Amino acid sequence: MPEFDRSTLAIVDDIRDREQASDGHSRYGAYLAQHAADFHEDGAPLRPVEFAMAAWRTATAPVMAPGYVHVRPDVYPLDVYRDHHGNPGFYAKVGLRHGDLARRPDNRLRARDWERNPWGRSDDPFPVLLSPERTDRPAVLVAATLLVPIPDDILLRPTAARPGRTLTHEAKQVVAALAAHANRALAPLVADLLGGAR
Repeated sequence: MPEFDRSTLAIVDDIRDREQASDGHSRYGAYLAQHAADFHEDGAPLRPVEFAMAAWRTATAPVMAPGYVHVRPDVYPLDVYRDHHGNPGFYAKVGLRHGDLARRPDNRLRARDWERNPWGRSDDPFPVLLSPERTDRPAVLVAATLLVPIPDDILLRPTAARPGRTLTHEAKQVVAALAAHANRALAPLVADLLGGAR
């Protein structure tokens, strides 16, 4: 399992991809082949934004589980999207404990908050937050949605429209660039948002 820290939201796992490849080359490549229809438009390669979206979606859970790209569990989802103008960006959601945002003097009146996943490790610094198990009083579940632009220069125009080594290589290239951008541009925003929480 990859090790995350405050500066890491996405980890590309090439070693596991090769070790667990049913075709001897790439487990991710096998998933690309299973989702071949997502990677062409009338037989032609996709435009760079659509290619990035399809490559990222296929590389991450729930399509691949475990994913070729592991996403830090407290950031869900972390998706590539296209805005109304066709520009690429990351869409991420982070659960925030409202108790960390505003202190209330009387804890008896405080609404329930997100709860840590009881099946996760108790020492996990980035726990999955779940809605409260008990519903005996109100709950306030606060989540922040972060949108971060993706620069066009990390996208690529694919040359292949069908599964194979070329499509796999190009998809891996764009996914690695996207993961690096998430860690560089999005992770600091998440760290600032969470502060010392968790």
